[in-house]
Amino acid sequence: MMDEISSFLNKIRYSKHCIYCEGINESISRPKHHPSYEFTSECNLDCLFCYSRIAKLKGLAPKPGYYGNLKPKAITISQFGEPFSVGEEKVALTIDKLREIFGEVRIDIQTNGTYDLGLMDGRADIILVSLNAASSESFQKITRRDMFNEVIKNIKRASEFCYTIVRSIYMPGLNDHEIRKIAEIGSIADEFFLQPLTIYEENHELLKYVDVGRVESIYEYLSAVYELSENVNVRIPGCLLLNLRQFARNYDLSKIIYIKRNAFGKIPRIKRKWRFVL
Repeated sequence: MMDEISSFLNKIRYSKHCIYCEGINESISRPKHHPSYEFTSECNLDCLFCYSRIAKLKGLAPKPGYYGNLKPKAITISQFGEPFSVGEEKVALTIDKLREIFGEVRIDIQTNGTYDLGLMDGRADIILVSLNAASSESFQKITRRDMFNEVIKNIKRASEFCYTIVRSIYMPGLNDHEIRKIAEIGSIADEFFLQPLTIYEENHELLKYVDVGRVESIYEYLSAVYELSENVNVRIPGCLLLNLRQFARNYDLSKIIYIKRNAFGKIPRIKRKWRFVL
């Protein structure tokens, strides 16, 4: 298995969303995510793993506006909250204004997939839709809402007009038993983006379900990605892939079985400078 994973590390690709992010450049010691436009920290779901809720609890949720450098190649809408909770028309108008300011910058929209996406046709370059469950029952357990069918419908809809990513978080003890099925559902999109879980201690309900030891295991995560790659176009975060390849160059890769990552996040906040609001 280790030989297969070693070969796999040379072949696996990072998400298209990661292109232009500083995290894929090993010459940058303290990389930042590419710029984002934030609308709100509010969301119509209540996911067990949510970091936006933690930022709100600590009074650190970002104020609305543009964060990052003024010569962007890509802009994410948005990193906190559900952007479409402010209305699809407002998001569409903001994208139009961002293009007036920055030209043909790539627009990546992160959404929970529960809102209509029709106005994004011709505006979004990439749409990332979160999906962490393979059934209505599991979806309700993780998001505490019954909107699974809406998400599936909107994944299909987005896939008709732009590059669509189904993004899922690998949560051992919570959704690992159906990750293959989630990936199969996600195969209707252009890529399946699997990310490791970051745990915030304030998310007490999440800690009741996940196996922290397995969450911290890099080998378990890589094994899951490898197995999924046989059937779907699975991608991983570019910053993680960079670090894994650096590890493989400098150490015996078999040691990765024993390596644990710190899965506990600190205070979620944007590290980029706030510039303006539209």
